[in-house]
Amino acid sequence: MKIPKAIQRLIESFEKLPGIGPKSAQRLTFYLLHVPQHELDSFASSLQDLKKGTIICSNCFNVDESDPCSICSDKQRDRSIICVVEEPLDVLALEKGGKYKGLYHVLHGKIDPLNNIGPDEIFLPQLFERISAASANGYGDPKELIIATNPTMEGEATAMYISKNLKSQIPNLKITRIGRGLPIGADIEYADEMTLQRAMEGRNEII
Repeated sequence: MKIPKAIQRLIESFEKLPGIGPKSAQRLTFYLLHVPQHELDSFASSLQDLKKGTIICSNCFNVDESDPCSICSDKQRDRSIICVVEEPLDVLALEKGGKYKGLYHVLHGKIDPLNNIGPDEIFLPQLFERISAASANGYGDPKELIIATNPTMEGEATAMYISKNLKSQIPNLKITRIGRGLPIGADIEYADEMTLQRAMEGRNEII
């Protein structure tokens, strides 16, 4: 059976998404064939507006509708604490807990040599520059850097790289690692609110 080109193109597009295999891509495509046209038009419009309606914050690199983002521009946030996470989804997960009131820095990835991702391929240089600039401006902030990368081999390697670089540059900066509550191999975005709260409360200083 020859598959129509429109169907084949959509299947191939779905297959490019993370976690979507060939069979899942086919199921999604044929499901959409039964969806009313106005819903498909709305779906397509949302996809087109995804990039147009968002912007990356020039300060923390979180995704928002404005620059600086709503968190960086919130004067009620504790500017003496910065939490480093891998992805914008991690910010959403931590914000759901409602306990953390500091700022963020989103790396948009982690150091992963096997996939040719080094420190310069993510927003690590910008983190070091941000910390150094804040330390040199005379205001004494930030006082603590929480490293909340995922507890995977790559996440741990990224955490150690950050700690090693900043400890040598800014000895007085307190660097902590997100603590108990997150099992090895788990992703922050999938953790429940209580687990994340305990992990934040149980963070440990990196020596």
